[in-house]
Amino acid sequence: MKALIRKDFYVLWKQMRIFILLVLVFFFFQGSFGSVFIVIWCAMLPYTALAYDERCKWDQLAAMMPYSNRDMVLSKYVLGWLCAGAASVLSLAAQAVLKNGDFRVILLSFCASVCVLAITLPLMLRFGVERGRMGMFLMIFLVCGGAGILAEAAAPDSAAALRLLPAAAVLGPVAAAVLTAVSIPVSLRLYAARR
Repeated sequence: MKALIRKDFYVLWKQMRIFILLVLVFFFFQGSFGSVFIVIWCAMLPYTALAYDERCKWDQLAAMMPYSNRDMVLSKYVLGWLCAGAASVLSLAAQAVLKNGDFRVILLSFCASVCVLAITLPLMLRFGVERGRMGMFLMIFLVCGGAGILAEAAAPDSAAALRLLPAAAVLGPVAAAVLTAVSIPVSLRLYAARR
């Protein structure tokens, strides 16, 4: 599976260079919203890898290689987790440098990105990126709205931050774990049906 993840990173590298520049701009000029949005957006990078795979008929080639359906599906999940985790670490570093923000917001952003991945990846694996893009557009809308809500709650003087962050910091990881535990078996079945 490491080879599949490495392949996806090689494919995404050109976009990643632009992404790193965007990360810096969002961190330093957009405050909390930028940090939240970037972390959640990173979870969507496996969709780009899936689009490249579809365009070059990777699934047909992979069927002739010693990769199981499990390896193919889990590699996309791990790619999303790694990208969101890297963005979370960058967000925490930016918060440390700028001395603003709350680490719980980054934790919630990471959990939200895992939830987004768990909800949308089964659709993408079953229907493909082209037909599954309507679901992705809906998720982008929800991501932007959710990022705005989290950023508003993250404001230091916000009463919502004092009430919501402690409970959400506990419930976020639980929701991410439950959705992922349901999503992976569903994705495996849907991917097998597609092939």
